[in-house]
Amino acid sequence: MDRGQAVPLYHQIFLQLREEITSGERAFGSRMPTEQELSAQFGVSRITARRALDELAENHLVERKRRVGTTVVFRSPVKPIQGNIEQALDSLLTFGRATKVKLLEVETVPARPPIDEALEIPLNSKVLRVVRMRGLDGVPVGHFVSYIPAALGMKMTRAKLKSTPMLALLEEAGVHIGSARQTISATLADATLSAMLQVDIGSPILRVSRTVLDTNGVPVQHILAQYRSDRYQIRLDLNSPSSAAHLL
Repeated sequence: MDRGQAVPLYHQIFLQLREEITSGERAFGSRMPTEQELSAQFGVSRITARRALDELAENHLVERKRRVGTTVVFRSPVKPIQGNIEQALDSLLTFGRATKVKLLEVETVPARPPIDEALEIPLNSKVLRVVRMRGLDGVPVGHFVSYIPAALGMKMTRAKLKSTPMLALLEEAGVHIGSARQTISATLADATLSAMLQVDIGSPILRVSRTVLDTNGVPVQHILAQYRSDRYQIRLDLNSPSSAAHLL
């Protein structure tokens, strides 16, 4: 939220929630925050929160019903593409080790929607929230917000978070990664993100929402990564049906 912008607060909230819905971070049928919850989360009045939810409804992204609440009705038309998790992990770990990390925030917080749904844990369960920046040759490349069940993050010290890729830290915690769900979309840099990534407001941003699961299908990490489009690309090598897609 940027109270210095000319954009009304309710519309800023609408834009953020719309991004979460259309990217798949808030899945079809999931519950949206109430007016009271949005008011507390963004530090705005309930009238402002109500206007944001009403705008989502007007755009046919959510449905609002009395005594039921607000639920997501948007369905993405995109069909998932299957990929090779081992090659994807190798690529992500290589990226993590090749770039320099800057640790911005580390805190234990209650899991709110959509994080509780992504990690499949009860609402308000404790999760470790880690905010980091990655850069290459002194230039910011991406901004990352990770959520991990608190039990897995107990040994993730600030020193390790400053030097080690998150996936490697999960493996150190005994996690055997089995799969991941990932959605790639596009967005525009707001005032806050433009300052952190050193781009102009409104610059195109590559947005990646990823939930990592262990070999038992239990979610162990949810991450929102936002990259400068001029510094980062995701390439898929499309082969015959017998070959897997490669994430690079």
